[in-house]
Amino acid sequence: MTDQAANLRERFKNQRIRKQKTIAVVSGKGGVGKSNFSLNFSLSLIKKGYSVLLVDMDIGMGNIDILMGTQTNATIVDYFENNTPLSEIINQGKEGIHFIAGGSGLTKFVHMEHKDLGKFFYDFTNVLNMYDYVLFDMGAGISTDSLKFILSADEVMVITTPEPTSITDAYATMKFIHLHKKDMPFYLIINRTITSTDGMETFQKLKNVLNRFLGKEVLCLGMIPEDQSVVKAVRSQIPLVFFNEKSTAAKALFEIADRYCKQQFSELTTINKPPFVTKLKRFLFER
Repeated sequence: MTDQAANLRERFKNQRIRKQKTIAVVSGKGGVGKSNFSLNFSLSLIKKGYSVLLVDMDIGMGNIDILMGTQTNATIVDYFENNTPLSEIINQGKEGIHFIAGGSGLTKFVHMEHKDLGKFFYDFTNVLNMYDYVLFDMGAGISTDSLKFILSADEVMVITTPEPTSITDAYATMKFIHLHKKDMPFYLIINRTITSTDGMETFQKLKNVLNRFLGKEVLCLGMIPEDQSVVKAVRSQIPLVFFNEKSTAAKALFEIADRYCKQQFSELTTINKPPFVTKLKRFLFER
């Protein structure tokens, strides 16, 4: 951990300013494969040459480190409770992915004094400048505090499955976010599909209801088929894209990452927006 922290501090000193993108990954309910997607999507971006920070926001029940088979000595809670430098809670996993483990008690920080929040904003701004993409793997559902992070992100990726309850919950989640921020771009990923028709029908249902009742458009990033390799990878604590990169689910993830990167300069994602930290300050202090 000491060597890793030293390396990260050196990166802070020599960092170049990047135009990073922040992405909130959400789902209406648990058990739809959201964290597994967040991890493997992040690794797919790294394979394409991008630098990625994955932040586990499933407080008290985070499992990103478990999915990678990695032990962490510090979490984001240590930053607030023990004054641990932010550079020392950023862990490095497979293929150079950087991640912050969730730990427990994070909701405490939104009630801290402004001076403590100011330090967080300053430190996190430096962290953001180190990466091309920062992904927030949000917990299932939306709390008052997690909503601040979601609304501060540039984009939202919604994970659902073809199950009726999952579809209903995904719609409710997007509706809730939309009511708070109507210009938030949504990307939809259909997980655990049996056939391509199965996935497209799910996407069409959500697209139609969003357009009809909210006047909102959503883009489908892709579908990930039901694949036993996913279960085996989780049990082995090896990310799917490494466990079996030729599996149908891994190939789908690579295609989703490729499709997303090719669309990142489209009209949907090039609108000038305030930086993540600026938006988060606004949600914390001005409302």
